[in-house]
Amino acid sequence: MTAPRPTKHRMSDTTSRSATRDPWVALGMTVSATSAAISSFSGLHSLALATGWHPWVASLFPLTIDAWAMTATRVWLAGSTRSARARDFARRCAVAAILFSVAGNAVWHLIGAHLLGVGWAVVLAVGAVPPVVLGLVSHLAALRKLVDPAVPQSVPSTVLGAVPGDEVTIRQPGRPKALPQRRRGSGGRQNRPRYGSEDELLAAAQEADAAYRAAHDGKKGITRDELRRSLRISGERATAVLRKLRAEEAEYKEPVNREAHMQ
Repeated sequence: MTAPRPTKHRMSDTTSRSATRDPWVALGMTVSATSAAISSFSGLHSLALATGWHPWVASLFPLTIDAWAMTATRVWLAGSTRSARARDFARRCAVAAILFSVAGNAVWHLIGAHLLGVGWAVVLAVGAVPPVVLGLVSHLAALRKLVDPAVPQSVPSTVLGAVPGDEVTIRQPGRPKALPQRRRGSGGRQNRPRYGSEDELLAAAQEADAAYRAAHDGKKGITRDELRRSLRISGERATAVLRKLRAEEAEYKEPVNREAHMQ
């Protein structure tokens, strides 16, 4: 029996593992990190001795900066950090710690080459590093406990469902926004009767006037406001119709009055 051939999936897994576990890359990183840490520690230790630190505690100066850089980098890159503010502050602290280490080593090499004297400014700067780092690390530890609020996700409209009587307007790109239509109420203009001509409107006004006179014993003609409410027209139009109505009444009464005088 022949042995089973490795599948494509197994070959890809083997390739990915070999790519992530390259021993030469790991060896290079280890040597670089170790040599950089030892040389940086030596330079910062010598700087502390040159600025008056006691030999017993001079080693704490490089340890302070290295621990600061390690802690800040851990908070910055760790997946357990759940606050964007803490991650941003940790990133700044990590960069600042690296710059502090570079500056300290540079100052010590200038002093060792007799290009720079140990003045009061250098002594004060080196002595101020531990309390400043303590404050920054304490603030970083407090920020690490923060948790950003969860961002609410939008609920699809299909989940909510449609509410009876509601209309959903979908706006397409490139088209103007549709204006909402007015509801047609009982007193709106949409429900007003439309007259085909002025004669129809005048006939309706005469009927309304006759009904108004019948309700008031025929002594008083219809008023403008009552005509407007009866015909459901505007006030300006009611005034014009009422003038025509009164003019026709005057024309009708004038011949009647002449016949009465002649008799």
